[in-house]
Amino acid sequence: MRLLADLHTHTIASGHAYSTVTELALAARYKGLELIAITDHGPSVPQGAHPWYFWNAKVVPSVLNGVRILKGCEASPSDDTENGIDLPDELLRLLDFVAVGFHPLTGFDQRDAARNTEALLRVINNPLVDMISHPGNGVEFPVELAPVIEAAARNRVILELNNHSFSPTSSRSLGSEREREFAEAALAGGAPIAIGSDAHYALHVGRFDDALAVAAQIGLAEEDVVNRDAATVLAFLNAKRERPRLEDGGVWEWPPAAQGQTPGASGVSAW
Repeated sequence: MRLLADLHTHTIASGHAYSTVTELALAARYKGLELIAITDHGPSVPQGAHPWYFWNAKVVPSVLNGVRILKGCEASPSDDTENGIDLPDELLRLLDFVAVGFHPLTGFDQRDAARNTEALLRVINNPLVDMISHPGNGVEFPVELAPVIEAAARNRVILELNNHSFSPTSSRSLGSEREREFAEAALAGGAPIAIGSDAHYALHVGRFDDALAVAAQIGLAEEDVVNRDAATVLAFLNAKRERPRLEDGGVWEWPPAAQGQTPGASGVSAW
């Protein structure tokens, strides 16, 4: 299986990642990817990005060196907000891609499966949400599998098979079997599935090896995966709702065009 899009990447704005948007996009280009989603953490994660960061994401190129960049987020469920997410709907509506997942120190550390399931179902029922990240994180954040699968299938919300969950360096590695169970149930239940790197450093963009091994074991085929290429991702997202800022960042090339060539020729901007 050859995947040409990565819907889960982090920049330095997440507070515990180590690359910039440009570095992620250039790494994606080098690896032959067509699309990445920038999914920095919302404000409830310690040192996560302020809402203003997401408001201003329109300045980021929509396409850089041929790589489509979705300006998104990885928000967290919240009991303290009107929409049950740590970013407001009026902001989520402007983003190209909205992922939501449980994270430590954001108010759900009690390992209460019933409470977690209720919070996650509220998130999935929000029409602005596109993906649930690492839903199989059952050690730290247990949830009931069946109602989540049913709600995701009904609302066309992607359930992620997260590559980093299978890494021995991941805090989720002890519960990686639950990640596999979620992917298998999503496949059987008709819920959309994506395989994400969860890259926190540029060289990890497009790293799917562990998740692809699981995909092969459970019979997940390329045609079952939303992020197989940029066209499939964009068709899926645009079928759900309007993405008002999708093209606002423009098409850019870096490094700049050769001296004497007009910057911006053919609609392409150069730095």
